Amino acid sequence: MSRADFYLIQSPRFKEEPLRLVCELARKAHDAGLPTLILARSAEQAEQLDDMLWDMGEDAYIPHQIAGMDEDEDEADVLIAAPESDAALRALVINLRDAAVADGFERVLEVVPADDSARGPLRERWKQYQARGLSLNKHDM
Repeated sequence: MSRADFYLIQSPRFKEEPLRLVCELARKAHDAGLPTLILARSAEQAEQLDDMLWDMGEDAYIPHQIAGMDEDEDEADVLIAAPESDAALRALVINLRDAAVADGFERVLEVVPADDSARGPLRERWKQYQARGLSLNKHDM
């Protein structure tokens, strides 16, 4: 059964730098051997994530790249896709976009902003995944 995990940003560390949570989730997926697709909101956000994944610390190397930048993107453990790219879904998807992810994944991770006004659309997305029969989980971060 497919699964959707919602990560609610609450700690000051992630409130200040929400994309740091995305990088931590990508690191955990890489450590677990799970090929991951990050659906970025914009090309700018994709580049920001690319930069941040290079800066995860001395002992953390996460093979990644932006979709469409190189022919061997299937070999990247973490693929970052801007909206204009046509990257194929992977088993694990981290969704930063405004819409729910269509079928074709085993697990989707949704990052929920700390701002209460931004949480409304994600509540709707929870309902959409629930209606599709996905197993749902919430994590306070």
